[in-house]
Amino acid sequence: MVEIRRVAIIGFGTMGSGIAQVFAQAGFKVVAVDVSEDALKRGLSLVWEGPYGLKKAVEKGRLTEEQAREAFSRISVTTSIQEAVRESDLVIEAVFEDLEVKRKVFREVDAAAPPNAILASNTSTLSITALAAVTKRPDKVVGMHFFNPPQVMKLVEVVKGFLTSDETVEVVRSLAERLGKVPVVCKDSPGFIANRIGVLPILEAIRLYESGVATASDIDQAMKLGYNWPMGPLELADFIGLDVLLGIAEILYRETGNQAYHPPPLLRRLVAAGYLGRKSGRGFHVYR
Repeated sequence: MVEIRRVAIIGFGTMGSGIAQVFAQAGFKVVAVDVSEDALKRGLSLVWEGPYGLKKAVEKGRLTEEQAREAFSRISVTTSIQEAVRESDLVIEAVFEDLEVKRKVFREVDAAAPPNAILASNTSTLSITALAAVTKRPDKVVGMHFFNPPQVMKLVEVVKGFLTSDETVEVVRSLAERLGKVPVVCKDSPGFIANRIGVLPILEAIRLYESGVATASDIDQAMKLGYNWPMGPLELADFIGLDVLLGIAEILYRETGNQAYHPPPLLRRLVAAGYLGRKSGRGFHVYR
């Protein structure tokens, strides 16, 4: 069974930097890759100074200053995929949700990574089987879907593609537990478990708001107080990012044919206007 010591993260944005931090705090050597030096600097800044970064963990008493600096020292960065993966035991792809972009990454990683390395994707909706098909090691390709923010959220979906071996699934499942996460294993199906279920009430909440049934605040209050949700569906949409939500809904609608996943027109208009939720300062709610 593969022993994971060195991890490469392809894509060093919000999710990639969070995943890198989780591994570094757990004692793993991490190499992060992005397309430019500026992107790498932004990623390192998120790891250290971000809202869930190491500095914040020290301030809250979760880590000592020494522990934080040790974790930070375990992360190195590069713009070269080949350099990052050539000695890695596990490679996690965390680029944006575009199948062809991800397939291009997997081809490049497969050519450069050691033969026994496991190739994982953090995709939230796309087919693991389709990603594995462009490699020469489909038995070693698996989904390892972290949730935002990775430093806080406990869930990791371990997704078994059509040709993923049971050994690969077990290595990744056990690894998630070593990271302090709670893994759930599922077959390769559009949206896996959490997004397949969780997107539906968010989209329905958007339709209620769009049709004037209630205000955004009242819709959120109804679900927080009536169903004990920690965050209302429209607040959650803003937190996810309306552009990300739109992409997920479009993929689920295309892959399942279920009309319930058809993106509401209002969601498309908000994204077109640049109202993307918390990250832009405005979505269904205003944050500035």
